[in-house]
Amino acid sequence: MALRLTEIFYSLQGEASRVGLPTVFIRLTGCPLRCTWCDTTYSFTGGQASSIDAVLAEVGRHPARQVCVTGGEPLAQKECLPLLTALCDAGYDVSLETSGALDIAAVDPRVSRIMDLKAPDSGESARNRWENLASLTPQDEIKIVIASRQDYEWAVGMLRQHGLAARCPVLFSPAQGLIEPQSLAEWILADGLEVRFQLQLHKLLWGNMQGK
Repeated sequence: MALRLTEIFYSLQGEASRVGLPTVFIRLTGCPLRCTWCDTTYSFTGGQASSIDAVLAEVGRHPARQVCVTGGEPLAQKECLPLLTALCDAGYDVSLETSGALDIAAVDPRVSRIMDLKAPDSGESARNRWENLASLTPQDEIKIVIASRQDYEWAVGMLRQHGLAARCPVLFSPAQGLIEPQSLAEWILADGLEVRFQLQLHKLLWGNMQGK
């Protein structure tokens, strides 16, 4: 079975603990979620069929050792799992960006899973697969995109209820254009949260340009 591929591109990682590192991004096509603030809707449909070998060959054209598999929702494709393993076997430092709505347990343990928890304003908070929390390790990360004070209060509640910071690093990210980044930063400081505030570096550098 072939992968459905939207794009492969070389850029700087814009999020999470690898922020700023030159990275090859593999964007797979398709997503079962429709978050209100999604910035990659172009990956929902289309794409082109590609084999794992062809993807590895394209990745190998770039000098980076960091590879990020993203979407859409990459785990919606069955071939994502063998792709992740093949990338690890080839010696890459591999991360996976996933919505948190699908089972992450079968992902190769060498992969760092950057897993979303969807706050209420995303419109998809009912899709959070809470069983995934038990699979997380310290090499993984949880990302919560926050679009309002309501989202923030929800995120703080989840942080405390599930002991998220004890499982892995937790990232709070402002939804672009919906909340002032300074406001989120000040809330985090006021509450003394053990989370990492993050802005999307790639958007600061290039805006919403596709392939960046």
